[in-house]
Amino acid sequence: MKPNTVAIQVRDLTAGYSGTPVIENISFDVYTGEIFVILGGSGCGKSTLLKHMIGLLPPVSGDIFIKGENLCTAFGRKRDRILQKIGVAFQSGALFGSMSVLANVMLPLKEFTDLPEEIIQEIARMKLKLVNLDPYAHFMPSELSGGMKKRAALARAMALDPSIVFLDEPSAGLDPVTSAKLDRMIIDLSGRLNITFVIVTHELESIESIAHRVIMLEKETRSIVATGTPEALKADAKNSYAYNFFNRIIEKGEK
Repeated sequence: MKPNTVAIQVRDLTAGYSGTPVIENISFDVYTGEIFVILGGSGCGKSTLLKHMIGLLPPVSGDIFIKGENLCTAFGRKRDRILQKIGVAFQSGALFGSMSVLANVMLPLKEFTDLPEEIIQEIARMKLKLVNLDPYAHFMPSELSGGMKKRAALARAMALDPSIVFLDEPSAGLDPVTSAKLDRMIIDLSGRLNITFVIVTHELESIESIAHRVIMLEKETRSIVATGTPEALKADAKNSYAYNFFNRIIEKGEK
């Protein structure tokens, strides 16, 4: 990780739906090569923030800079160029069921490059090797386990060699062993390829295993209530929200 190099800047971001803000006036940086986790309780705005950071939704106000370029004010080819710097793997995997695993990974290359078919196929196979799925290249998504689908989605997210990859609940629905294997893979890819990972999750064991830093969102304040390493937040009794989360403490009156 290169902590002095900023990959993403979020500045004074307010976002929501139908005029109702879910998050208000939040700002933070994500550093190059960092594994950065967004967490918080249900309805706190984790998914809303992710959708804005990957350009699916326009903000009410504020800016999001990807590698120094403002995604919120970019249009046309400039916007497309910014978005090609990022990859996204959604919680469900979002693989096309009618296409093989290899064809799924080839899809972004076919859409956004003019490379010959054989080169596209070779690159796609390289991405599958990175996630240990090359032997399953010609399998259909329905033939894969849950963990394999997550890895196939990760391979597709890396197809265009993005410097930033967003993962939405990567451990959701996985057993502890499969989840731990996926965590190790994320750590390995971050270290070997210097990929910046932005991960939305609430899986505490995974967070403590992989995160360099986290931000915690809170529904009531619609803001960031804690920022830091998992170790620091777990030990910070002054911040009850973060302390209780990392230490699995249920406050009196809660059920």
